[in-house]
Amino acid sequence: MTRHTLRAVGATALTCVLGLAQSALAAAPQPWELGLQPAASPVKHALDDFHNLLLVIITAITLLVFALLVAVAVRFNAKRNPTPSSTSHNTLLEVAWTVVPVIILIVIAVPSFRVLYMMEVTPEAEMTIKVTGRQWYWDYEYPDQGGFAYSSYMIQEADLKPGQKRLLEVDNRVVVPVNTVVRVQLTAGDVIHAWALPAFGVKKDAVPGRLNETWFKVEKEGVYYGQCSEICGTNHGFMPIAVEAMSKEKFAEWVAKAKVAYGTPDGSRELAQMPAAAETR
Repeated sequence: MTRHTLRAVGATALTCVLGLAQSALAAAPQPWELGLQPAASPVKHALDDFHNLLLVIITAITLLVFALLVAVAVRFNAKRNPTPSSTSHNTLLEVAWTVVPVIILIVIAVPSFRVLYMMEVTPEAEMTIKVTGRQWYWDYEYPDQGGFAYSSYMIQEADLKPGQKRLLEVDNRVVVPVNTVVRVQLTAGDVIHAWALPAFGVKKDAVPGRLNETWFKVEKEGVYYGQCSEICGTNHGFMPIAVEAMSKEKFAEWVAKAKVAYGTPDGSRELAQMPAAAETR
């Protein structure tokens, strides 16, 4: 029996013991969904607020331009103006349509920089998860919880149970406690991948030979789904991500059982010993 098979069996038993039910679903794509997934982290809340601001500005500009086009077409058509105007320019108007867009860009830029800073600068982390993207699965490691590690594969459609989501369910979920700042350090073992979770506002490339960093803080318990978001080969569309957030008490119980189910890493794992990305700059 291979190591992956043993880990899969251990993970299945662990899931049954803890009762990680499908009813705890918190965020996943829905059929015919037009809006954004509900925010489940501070970064996603900030991104949604910025999105809403941009939507208001874009809508206002679109309506203004449409109104001007209609007004010009009605007022200055050939029938109403058989003699064309000889006006070549209007200094005040030209200054206005230069200054106003600059002001709009400043209004957009200030919150944009704030959100970018929030996304890129990790606050003081309470725990770290190491993520390695591979064709076509994910490796996860918990250095702060003893260094145990496991792989996460998509559950094939033929093996799905009632209520499980096609192309999104995995055999081993990422498990984190709620209301905890989780630092995620990413790399890849073959080609470029991207670890993306819409409900967290997270999308970060996993690049071979490079360590990237992102973070999230889940606000409520449940299961959150994402996918690899960088084309990485034939099975790119079959690299889902599933994160289960639970209370800190349940997480401590899961860690105790996970140490038994997954054991300690084989050999030395240099990735687990690497400092945070901010410290390597």
